[in-house]
Amino acid sequence: MTILLTPFMSCSAKLPIYAIFTVAFFPHHRALVMIALYVTGIVMGIISGLVLKNTVYHGNPVPFVMELPNYRFPSAKSVTLLMWDKAKDFLVRAFTVIFVATIIIWFLQTFDTRLNVVASSSASMLAGIGRFISPLFAPLGFNDWRASTALITGFVAKEAVVSTLAVLTGTSVTNLPAALSSLFTPLTAVSFLVFTLLYTPCIAAVNAVRREMNSIRSAVAMVLYQTGVAWIMSFIVYHVATLIYH
Repeated sequence: MTILLTPFMSCSAKLPIYAIFTVAFFPHHRALVMIALYVTGIVMGIISGLVLKNTVYHGNPVPFVMELPNYRFPSAKSVTLLMWDKAKDFLVRAFTVIFVATIIIWFLQTFDTRLNVVASSSASMLAGIGRFISPLFAPLGFNDWRASTALITGFVAKEAVVSTLAVLTGTSVTNLPAALSSLFTPLTAVSFLVFTLLYTPCIAAVNAVRREMNSIRSAVAMVLYQTGVAWIMSFIVYHVATLIYH
């Protein structure tokens, strides 16, 4: 259950999304919006934990006992071995799962359905997929295909949401806040932020879940569960905010 709930906590890769949207729509309340997003993730993790505790993981908890070693000043050898172990783990993930996923996104964003190189990303297969799924986000206030396409690339890496929006709006990341006004209103921006906060983590995190739980089914279930929770919460936030401000 801990593995399933951890992705509700905001990772550093989501900070560029928060930063761009707060600058674009909430320039005078940036800190407040940032704090609200982090608190929302924590609250949703607690609520989901209570729900899972009484449904999927109901019953008495298994006692967890871990023997802690004596704390000593680390030797240069142990630090080096630990650094190498962590670096090797990252390199293996970067050149397998993340690399393959990046190649797939690049291919979909570069070619059309006839495998011709596109002059604009709007004519690519990825944009076509974004247009196909965009009606799913209409109840959340943002049904523009560019927003849907950015969410797809966010599955590879959350910071890719920002770069994808910049490419699809034909601007640079620096000028993206001004361009976002053509895609979002302040209300739909809040809805989009809530969705990006809660929906499926990046593919590297999903692969880590698969490895830790030794089950592809569990990883897929986590993706579906978190995306479902994100859709429901974004729907509630958007429509409640609409009622309040209209």
